[in-house]
Amino acid sequence: MEIRNLYHPFELQFLEVLEYEAKERKNTFFEMVFVLEGKGTQIINDHRLPYSSDKFFLIFPQDTHSFEVTEKTKFFFIRFHNSYLKTQNSDWIQKLEFIFHNHNHMPGCILKTVTDKPLIRAMIEALIKEQNSNFPQQQEVIKQILNTIITIAARNISLIAPLNLNQSNVVPSLDLLHYVHQNIYQPDQLKASNMAAAFNVSPTYISEYFKTKTGQSIQEYTIAYKVKLIETRLKYTNMQINEIVYEFGFSDASHLNRLFKKHTGLNPSDYKKQFKSV
Repeated sequence: MEIRNLYHPFELQFLEVLEYEAKERKNTFFEMVFVLEGKGTQIINDHRLPYSSDKFFLIFPQDTHSFEVTEKTKFFFIRFHNSYLKTQNSDWIQKLEFIFHNHNHMPGCILKTVTDKPLIRAMIEALIKEQNSNFPQQQEVIKQILNTIITIAARNISLIAPLNLNQSNVVPSLDLLHYVHQNIYQPDQLKASNMAAAFNVSPTYISEYFKTKTGQSIQEYTIAYKVKLIETRLKYTNMQINEIVYEFGFSDASHLNRLFKKHTGLNPSDYKKQFKSV
């Protein structure tokens, strides 16, 4: 079974398909899916339920899921880490974390209020337009819309009978990923020995557990995540290479250049020029 990771705090994707690869997947992140148009079947944890336009699904980390498309479908995917929730104010975090971690994980549209369906559609369409624009403060606007969508989703989920809160509902891999995201600028803290100490387990256990949950070793995931963050710095900021070297704890610019080129095929300077020229 494919395990999919996410290397940004959040990610947006529009997808128009005549068929969807019927392949079971597990994510290490939350995924919200809005159906702009089309028909088919949603499959989650072996449960099946038809979908149609204006349906809004929430897929949890470690859920197995797929879609069967019977009529050309336009999907819009919103993917985000637990760590993205933690970037917001504490009251918002506490409410959302409880709701998101205690949902019943059953298939079907999470929108339970009729008035919220056109509201979510309007915001999804606004996200699509904003993604394709080059307006100032684009990322800030996208985050504001995204936060509103997540809040509306949480409001609707709160109307669904929650699971009982117990330890079995907690997904440990989320804590591990959050630890990586928190310490990405402190390389020493991402050594298996230090991670193991933080979680009070053996280095061997935490390495094997991480690989099982994410499909990658701690080092592979950390490097991939770091490269994605550096891509973001090069795309959306005016940071100089030496500033990025310092921020991510590289020994020097050549170290950064080698790592970045190995994973992207370009050195950071050429990557930045290519992006700016588009």
